[in-house]
Amino acid sequence: MPKITYVVPDGSPHVVDVPVGQSVMDGSVRNNLPGIVAECGGSCSCATCHVHVDEEHAALFDEATDEERELLEYADDVTERSRLSCQLIVTPACDGVRVTIPDSNG
Repeated sequence: MPKITYVVPDGSPHVVDVPVGQSVMDGSVRNNLPGIVAECGGSCSCATCHVHVDEEHAALFDEATDEERELLEYADDVTERSRLSCQLIVTPACDGVRVTIPDSNG
């Protein structure tokens, strides 16, 4: 099972086993990590699961959809590495992925 590192808003890293086929958001929510609110439950309609994907791991995920990019326009702390974690589906290649949760979610 791929291990994903979540750097939560206080700066501490948490390594979580996330099953292939689940989203990065699911891995956080199922492990009660702080910072990913996920108000819409993963339907790509709220941007409260905003994360920054480490640059070396960004290519492991599909490109952001127009819908995702539009939602990110309303999020705080957006960078070129910003993604909605509900849209980041874990594959076997994702082992070692690192995401940072901005303090501004929710």
